[in-house]
Amino acid sequence: MPTEAWIRTYPPKVGIGKGNPEAEKYGRMWALPEYRAVSPGEELVPVFMGIAKPKVGADIIDFGCGTGRASMAFAKHGLNVTMVDFVSNCLDDNVKEKLGSKFMKWDLENRLPIAAEYGYCTDTMEHIPPDSVDTVLNNILLAAKHVFFAIPGFPDKLGGLIGEQLHLTQHDFSWWKQKFVERDCRIEFEQDLENTSLFYVSAWQDGQSIIDHGELNEAQEKIRKNVETNCANGWEQVTPHQTNDYDVMILGGGPSLNDYIDEIKKNRAEGMKVVTLNGAYNWAAQHGIVPSATVCVDAREFNARFTHPVVDDCKYLIASQCHPSVLEGLPHDKTFLWHTGSEKIEDILKERYGGWWPIPGGSTVLLRAIPLLRTLGYHKFILYGCDSCVVRNQDDMDLIKSHAYEQPENDKDPLLPVVVGGKTFWCTTWQSAQATEFISLCDFLGEQIENLEVRGDGLLAWIIEYGASLENL
Repeated sequence: MPTEAWIRTYPPKVGIGKGNPEAEKYGRMWALPEYRAVSPGEELVPVFMGIAKPKVGADIIDFGCGTGRASMAFAKHGLNVTMVDFVSNCLDDNVKEKLGSKFMKWDLENRLPIAAEYGYCTDTMEHIPPDSVDTVLNNILLAAKHVFFAIPGFPDKLGGLIGEQLHLTQHDFSWWKQKFVERDCRIEFEQDLENTSLFYVSAWQDGQSIIDHGELNEAQEKIRKNVETNCANGWEQVTPHQTNDYDVMILGGGPSLNDYIDEIKKNRAEGMKVVTLNGAYNWAAQHGIVPSATVCVDAREFNARFTHPVVDDCKYLIASQCHPSVLEGLPHDKTFLWHTGSEKIEDILKERYGGWWPIPGGSTVLLRAIPLLRTLGYHKFILYGCDSCVVRNQDDMDLIKSHAYEQPENDKDPLLPVVVGGKTFWCTTWQSAQATEFISLCDFLGEQIENLEVRGDGLLAWIIEYGASLENL
């Protein structure tokens, strides 16, 4: 199931300005014919096209678009351009007439609500006040996967027309290069011209890089202690079962879960099994839905609330690495331990059991739950609330809905754009990693899964839809 899921991993410092006093200055400058006589961005379009080689139809953001002449050139090349500037009178009349609907008035000190494959930023960074350079640079790198920069390093010549200085940040090639190095950018092109620094960079990495460089939620020694305690308490292990023909609903905690309450209740009333993940356990109880089983894998202590209060007729499938408080008070006849198969706990399992059945999968509870349930004989799944992205208000970037219910532990997770098949989703780093691992899991399980449906319009649902469209080409 091929896809191109990419994510920027450098955590930005977000500037939430109430308006930039520089805007008034540039409103006056753009009213002068002399200021719009030359368009450096337009002149460098051939350089960008030669380096980036974008496909027709690709999205590009022109940061600090000015007259919009570069954007017109991109449109003629068949690119889908969005022009961004903080004053609207910057555009030439013919640009406004033909591409006016593509203009977005925005202060680059604020995080942009859009993302694109390409970014173009020429004759802009030198205009940024020095104390805002880092914020603006972060926001630009966050909004586009590949960005072309052209940054002059000399004083401006036209600000004197209104008694102002325009080039507020003047630095040489090595200074700007260090800014990109600090952000772990891949510098795909660089050129030190006499007075201008050129760079073509990307600060985004693929989801697998998130996985490879990710950290455990808990220290390994704490996990080992949890496993030792839980295995010593006599809980029965999960064992493999023969394949059955039951359909299973898996409930995650994504925002779309609330959109399917009636459908979930109807399916449950008709006898379909339902398995909850983490906080979806309490969500189900609040909506009068009795889980057939619930799954927990996270080793942190706060997860204890995801198994309490105890629900009659629910089975508890708890990873041995979970904090012992998760298991406190659970019925012994309905609670089963399973193991992640990590090499770092093998010695404990070998000493306690001799033999065990490791559950493969990825870094999240969903990615373990599917192989776990397959081990138990289930191979037909409908996923609800498994979005792997958040819902974000496009007008107010601070208004975020990450779960179908309150989960304060994730409220401060940084959000980054993931672009798949032309669509942009806002995700935490773990959600991006989950999406990448989900693809690998689908490939791994292959024909062992007869049916896997994902409800909603989140990232995982789109990955399946987009992957199917590629297979049908």
